[in-house]
Amino acid sequence: QVQLVESGGGLVRAGGSLRLSCAASGTLFSIATVDWYRQAPGNQRELVARITGGGSTYYTDSVKGRFTISRGNPRSTVNLQMDNLKPEDTAVYYCNLPLANSWGQGTQVTVSS
Repeated sequence: QVQLVESGGGLVRAGGSLRLSCAASGTLFSIATVDWYRQAPGNQRELVARITGGGSTYYTDSVKGRFTISRGNPRSTVNLQMDNLKPEDTAVYYCNLPLANSWGQGTQVTVSS
């Protein structure tokens, strides 16, 4: 199983920015689709952003224009740049590698108003 390690969460005021990183080893992570999910208390886990092996990206409507997903160089990390954060972005953010059914431990993002 592929081990995913997230980092970069924290507490920020509304309008601020955070950069999350998901690190993993192995060829599969560098060539396969990688997702970022989030889960707020009382809510279901939702897909926030996706990057395919070819570099195509997807964003849920609520983060379009504010979040950017990208691969690092070398391709052992996938980053989520989060700008203009809003209180409703508060959640635990998880990295996911669907082909391996692997999840990270999660990193807390808290946005104060």
